[in-house]
Amino acid sequence: MATYKKRGHKPKTTAEQQGLDQQGSTTAEVFNTLDTSASKTEQWVARNQTYILGIIGIIAVGVLGYLGYQQFIQQPREATASNELFFPMQYFRQAQQDAVQADSLYNLALNGAEGKYGLLDIISEYSGTEAANLATYAAGVSYLNLNQYDEAIDYLEDFKTDEAMLGPVGLGAIGDAFMQLGQTDDALGYYEKAFKHNTNNFTTPVYLHKAGIAAMKLEQFAKAEQYFKRIKEEFPQSSQASGVDALLGMAQKAE
Repeated sequence: MATYKKRGHKPKTTAEQQGLDQQGSTTAEVFNTLDTSASKTEQWVARNQTYILGIIGIIAVGVLGYLGYQQFIQQPREATASNELFFPMQYFRQAQQDAVQADSLYNLALNGAEGKYGLLDIISEYSGTEAANLATYAAGVSYLNLNQYDEAIDYLEDFKTDEAMLGPVGLGAIGDAFMQLGQTDDALGYYEKAFKHNTNNFTTPVYLHKAGIAAMKLEQFAKAEQYFKRIKEEFPQSSQASGVDALLGMAQKAE
């Protein structure tokens, strides 16, 4: 099949010719404008090249500094802190298992022994590490068991975690400290935070039960009934469910 070249269209009238001339003029103006804008941009870049390179340099230094900090400072610091934490955590775990020597073991955990760091040293020396955060939790629980409730609250409130089990326990421990101080309203608030933090078969019924008891003391019987009912209906296999019918009946009768 033969190929052919399409001939250019010739204007038939003077008006059509003028239209084409005007279109060509407009197109030329657009390209001239683009050229002018590009030229101005190039001139601005040229005038401010030192400033632009400075900004890029600052950003690059910041990124490299952060990466360097993480790799050469923070990560080795985390490893060292974790190694240091091993020693006082041994005393902490022993204290939770040995009621007779618990006080002395908690003190050893807090203050260290044999030239080794205690929990308080790790919190101070390795601030910002996960090991220091865990040491903060352990210190709070230690003070709670030593009946130093204000100190327990201070440390436990500084402990931060999204962990499903440890998070509720930390919040619940603050509630326990407030209960011991006679601040039942504050205790109730933390028990509620504890069971709302994560729903599971272990911590949730524990803190629903404690919240219900606190609500009863505050004569918030409808709230107590709600919490006891949740234990009965949602956690019937928990140890808290065994006596919940009696508590539920007391709450309902008191309303």
